[in-house]
Amino acid sequence: MTSLDVDAVRIFVMVADLQSFTRAAVALGSTQATISVKLRRLEEKLGARLIERTPRRVALSARGAVFLPAAREFLASHERALTEFSAASCRLALGFVDHVAGPELSTLIAQLHAHDPSLALNVRIDTSSLLEEAFDRGELDAVIVHREDGGRRGETLSRTHYGWFAAPTFEWRPDTPLRLALLSMVCNCPDRLRAIEALDKAGIAWNEAFVGGGGAAVNIAVSAGFAVSALAYRVVPPGLVEVGRKLGLPPIPPSEIILHSHALTPHAREALHMLTTAFREYDLPAG
Repeated sequence: MTSLDVDAVRIFVMVADLQSFTRAAVALGSTQATISVKLRRLEEKLGARLIERTPRRVALSARGAVFLPAAREFLASHERALTEFSAASCRLALGFVDHVAGPELSTLIAQLHAHDPSLALNVRIDTSSLLEEAFDRGELDAVIVHREDGGRRGETLSRTHYGWFAAPTFEWRPDTPLRLALLSMVCNCPDRLRAIEALDKAGIAWNEAFVGGGGAAVNIAVSAGFAVSALAYRVVPPGLVEVGRKLGLPPIPPSEIILHSHALTPHAREALHMLTTAFREYDLPAG
């Protein structure tokens, strides 16, 4: 009777989810060579190629696509069996700063849930300062936030790049103040301060034609062609265009995205590795 190696099946599912041997190796704390060997042995045991690998892409084979649901159930059953002997279920409470929580976040969470249905995942999206306070109180197991000058250091995941975005119909005469739509002054968020400092250093007059309470309100004003806003590339709403070069606006310095985490169980640590590995891919060029 053929028996399946749990680690090998986990490697197959991780490669399938991340579509990369490199990212899977990082997420599992292993090496490409090790996961390649274990995956090959799994394929030999099953008598079928599961992953098609070329210099440009990694994808499931036809047999791999058929095997993937069974592989997920195999791992889920294994985790359920282990949970019977655990004093508590595995929980992971995560905090994401709003500009990190772009459109890809829902996809990543869905992939994580499919990869490990037994994980109890709680997600909070907020400003960096509020997330760090919750982390210090022990309410969050890990947070992904901006690191500002003088702030605490953490594990660097990526860099967020910013641009000046507006509706295609937006117009501005350089002899008049630039109309800005920014987050409320109450939040005193780094993104707001970064944009204002860039304009002030460039000697460009501006006024807040629209002050929003949150990102959604600001995006509405910008989409209406009323003002321009400094936005992270990963969260730009559809229909807006980058107007920095056209209008002669100064570049906005990028911000570093870092991870803070408390000591985690191996189960939760693997899930966090999978998420953070994906975030390392979002080092987008500005412009």
